[in-house]
Amino acid sequence: MVRKVKDRRLKITKTIIYSYQRKIEKLYKERLRIYNLYSYETRLKIKGYSLVAGIDEAGRGSLSGPVVAAAVILPCRLFIPYIKDSKKLSSKKRTELYYSILNSAKDVGIGIVDAKIIDRINIAQASFLAMKKAILDLKEIPDYLLVDGFKIPHLNILQIPLIKGEDRSISIAAASIIAKVYRDDIMVKYDQKYPQYLFKKNKGYGTEEHLKALLKYGPSEIHRKSFKRVRV
Repeated sequence: MVRKVKDRRLKITKTIIYSYQRKIEKLYKERLRIYNLYSYETRLKIKGYSLVAGIDEAGRGSLSGPVVAAAVILPCRLFIPYIKDSKKLSSKKRTELYYSILNSAKDVGIGIVDAKIIDRINIAQASFLAMKKAILDLKEIPDYLLVDGFKIPHLNILQIPLIKGEDRSISIAAASIIAKVYRDDIMVKYDQKYPQYLFKKNKGYGTEEHLKALLKYGPSEIHRKSFKRVRV
């Protein structure tokens, strides 16, 4: 009987140790991933660029609501685990990281361009405009930009455009989270005014339910009327 109890205790101890080792290994891998995501920021700071901002937008493909951009400047080697492309995170995790980034970042800027302006100048130009607004919303103008996608035109700041930048730069990944959560909150508020479109659920994107609501009720004031699926 005593031996069985000892064996059981030994087994429990081994399980606890194994679980602890797994957690340590997981955290080590995450630290290594985050370290690698700092590669662009580190190289630029070695060259003397102290204010490196990551830029990303959210809502480009939505049928309604604004396009929102974020500019984020992070401290050197800040470790916030699990920062990545906002689309690869659950809503709950995005929100947690949103507040962690706001509390830890050197600076965060937000730029918003509404549907009427999107219709007037097109979504590509509206996205660039939102990015410029986000930069101007920072306390200090950055001396280098890491931009998700394409270079921002007509901007007198050095910049590196990175395709799939959320997977290549910690600052862009952080900006993608800030922009996404900030815009989602806007669309949740619009849901109270226009409940028939289910903005709280679809955030303005062209889901089947959203398209059916468009056919039934027509577009609202915040729909992008220049978009083909809205016109139909």
